[in-house]
Amino acid sequence: MSVSRRSLVATLAFATATALPSLAFAQEWPARQPIRIIVPFAAGGTSDILARTVGEKLQAALKQTVVIENKAGAGGVIGADAAAKSAPDGYTFLLGTIASHAINPALQPRMPYDAAKDFAPVILLGSISNVLLVGGSQPYKTVADVVAAAKKEPLPFASAGQGSSQHMSGEMFKLLAGAPLVHVPYKGSAPAVQDVIGGQIPMSFETATVALPHVQSGKVRALAVTSAKRSKVLPEVPTLQEAGIAGFDVASWQAIYAPAGTPAPVVQRLNAEIGKILASAEVKAKMDGLGLDHVANTPEQFAAFGRSELAKWQKVVKDGNVKPE
Repeated sequence: MSVSRRSLVATLAFATATALPSLAFAQEWPARQPIRIIVPFAAGGTSDILARTVGEKLQAALKQTVVIENKAGAGGVIGADAAAKSAPDGYTFLLGTIASHAINPALQPRMPYDAAKDFAPVILLGSISNVLLVGGSQPYKTVADVVAAAKKEPLPFASAGQGSSQHMSGEMFKLLAGAPLVHVPYKGSAPAVQDVIGGQIPMSFETATVALPHVQSGKVRALAVTSAKRSKVLPEVPTLQEAGIAGFDVASWQAIYAPAGTPAPVVQRLNAEIGKILASAEVKAKMDGLGLDHVANTPEQFAAFGRSELAKWQKVVKDGNVKPE
C-alpha cells in the first residue's frame, strides 16, 4: 500500500472513530436525564410563556421531562451566563433573546460570556415588533410630527429599561431620523406605558402585544411599528420605513441556544423537533396571540442571523455613542 493510500485510510479511520461517539450519543439522547431550558427572565413574560409552550410539546415529542428554570437578572445576562457555563451534554439549553445575545454584548464593555463563541445556535423561535407610542393627549399624529418636534427641542422617550429592545429602538430612531431624543429608562413596560398614558412623558417604544390594549382603548396612539413589515396584531399601523425612516428594522426576538460544544446531531435533532412544534396549528395560534412571527430556520441560518444582529447593534452603539447607564 502506498504512503498516500495509507494516509487516506488512516484519515478515514480516525474520522469514523471520532464520529462514532457523537453518533452514539445522539442516538441515545435524551434518554439519560431530564432536559433543562433556562429562561433568563421571571415567570409570566413572553419569553417564559414561549419556553413553557415549546417545552410542553417537546416533552411529549422526546418522551423525556423538560424543566423550565427561570434565572432572572441583569437583562438576561445571569441566566445566559449560567447556560454558557453548563456542560455541553445536550441536557441544558437557553431561551436566549435579542437582549442576551445582541444588545447587551454590543452595549456592555464587560460580559461574563462571549455571545458569539460560548453558544451553539439551535433555532430562532419568533420575533415581535416594537411600536412608537405617543400619549392620547399629545399633539403628534404622525412620525413626521415627532421628528419635527424633536428637532426643535429634544423629546424624552420611555423604555422598559436600559439595554432593552425598546430602548435601542429609540437609539436607532435618533440615528436614522436625525431626531434628538432623551432616554428615560423604567423598571419594566407597565410603568413606562402608564406614564405615557398619564402624560408624564410624551412617547415610548413598546412591544406590540403590550401596546395593543392601550391603543385599542384610545389612551395612546401607535404611530408606527419598528419592524420591516407590519405587525400582525396592529396591521393598520405603518412601519417606520413606510413613514419615511429608511433602513429601520427592529424586532425583539427569542431563540434556543445550547452551550458551545453540544454535539451537532443533538442540535440538529432539537432544531427539527422544535421546528415541527412551531409549525403545528395549536402553537401557531399561541404565537399569534403573543404577536410572534416565526419563519422556519436551520441552525446555520439562525447563526448567520445572530451575527447580523450583533453587528447591527454594535454599529448603533458606536455611531450613537450609546453608553451603559
